[in-house]
Amino acid sequence: MSSTKYIFVTGGVTSSLGKGIISASLAKLLQARGYSVTIQKLDPYINVDPGTLNPYEHGECYVTDDGAETDLDLGHYERFLNVFTSQANNVTTGKIYQSVINKERRGDYLGKTVQVIPHITDEIKRRILLLGSKHKFDVVITEIGGTVGDIESLPYIEAVRQLKWELGSNNTLYIHLTLVPFLSASAELKTKPTQHSVKELLENGIQPDILVLRTEHELSDDIRKKVALFCNVDRDAVVQSIDVSTIYEVPIKMQEEKLDVTALRKLKLDNKVAPELGPWKDFLSKHKHPKHSIKIGLVGKYVELPDAYKSINEAFVHAGAVNECKVDIEYIHSENLEEGNPEEQLKGLKGILIAPGFGDRGIEGKILAAKYARENNIPFLGICLGLQCAVIEFARNVLKMEKAHSTEMFHKTPHPVIDLMEEQKGITEKGGTMRLGAYACHIKKNTNAHRAYKTTEIQERHRHRYEFNSKYIDDFKNAGMSAVGINPDNSLVEIMEIPKHKWFVGVQFHPEYRSTVINPHPLFVDFIKATIS
Repeated sequence: MSSTKYIFVTGGVTSSLGKGIISASLAKLLQARGYSVTIQKLDPYINVDPGTLNPYEHGECYVTDDGAETDLDLGHYERFLNVFTSQANNVTTGKIYQSVINKERRGDYLGKTVQVIPHITDEIKRRILLLGSKHKFDVVITEIGGTVGDIESLPYIEAVRQLKWELGSNNTLYIHLTLVPFLSASAELKTKPTQHSVKELLENGIQPDILVLRTEHELSDDIRKKVALFCNVDRDAVVQSIDVSTIYEVPIKMQEEKLDVTALRKLKLDNKVAPELGPWKDFLSKHKHPKHSIKIGLVGKYVELPDAYKSINEAFVHAGAVNECKVDIEYIHSENLEEGNPEEQLKGLKGILIAPGFGDRGIEGKILAAKYARENNIPFLGICLGLQCAVIEFARNVLKMEKAHSTEMFHKTPHPVIDLMEEQKGITEKGGTMRLGAYACHIKKNTNAHRAYKTTEIQERHRHRYEFNSKYIDDFKNAGMSAVGINPDNSLVEIMEIPKHKWFVGVQFHPEYRSTVINPHPLFVDFIKATIS
């Protein structure tokens, strides 16, 4: 008998209904009741991980402390639960098939025919159960990507069907999220899509225990009764998820709908203490009733898709609430800065953030944005490539190294201020040059970074290959840009600042990955504070 309870969240009717937010909200409520909870995402795509996916295809690639490149939903999980995830929290079809094929090549199956059932489904089940058995969580919530009926999702649906039989009905729970569309022509809410979605799930052997219905309008009691009757679920297991102004309201709405109470009852778990969510409600109050409003320019090359910068956007929400400030993000395409008048496009901004990225497209626009922020004393935060652009701009215009560049973009630059380090160059062919996951950083005192963090020793997550070239560190310091954060293990530069500037900080790591509702990231908090003052 399993001591860990497993909740499986599926979706129907349409994608992008918010399975991740519902999963994170339920997890938050269970956590507030004293249970240890984690969430994992099962992604049906055949890529091994999102690391090689274009942000236009998949949005942001999220990175965990242990260096896993994962789905952006893991960011939601961490932001809601304030608990770190790991590579075990994100499973893709690519990982599943890669593992099974490797076993087959080693002869682990003793010459048997390798099939979707049982071999693929067994591997899926092993990955699902790994979190509960290894880390002893009370509850593991597993979100299955895509929608019921998708061909690529079928092995996952079959795997979780089998788990209910193996673990017992008291240890497993199925939650199905669907859409109840509103037809304006007839002014009616329609339940038929939900009925068909549940029918599809039933055909795959799963009877949902709880239905969560996304809707733009309040559901009447008659509609709830109708859905319960035709989908064969309890009346109190039909949960409304109405549109809200911010995703951070969803846990409150789910608490009002008693989603956690219903889930606990069906899993035969004690209610324990009622979740008060005081700090969460305090955050929401400040977020909804700001005293200030500022406009921040986010300069990037994937700005058409805000999900490409999801963690940055949410970090601004968290930091804005701390400062009781509404942060209006103006997305600025870096290529447009190259083509037009950058001064005209950047004027009126209270702060500028240059976003991370790979490749040379739009790089000159980012360099122009760094120049504008430096010369006009506008608070500036450069993240990863954003730091590198600020370094290149400073080298060109202050140190007068006109052809300074990164060897990623211009291999023959006479001034490689951004470069692969010597030890990295020797392992390029092995693909070992990417720095992924959490690394230590020592911060110098009396700096913006130190004032923000209030400590000299930090750990932050990385996702990059190229570094500040330490050969130029004294040149930069003498000209007014200092390395104030250094990795203590390899002496690589992590943070650069311009001390005489109002607030000019570039970081090689990704602070946005560690920002949560309960613990907003100190750099973002201090950056927003600088834009208000």
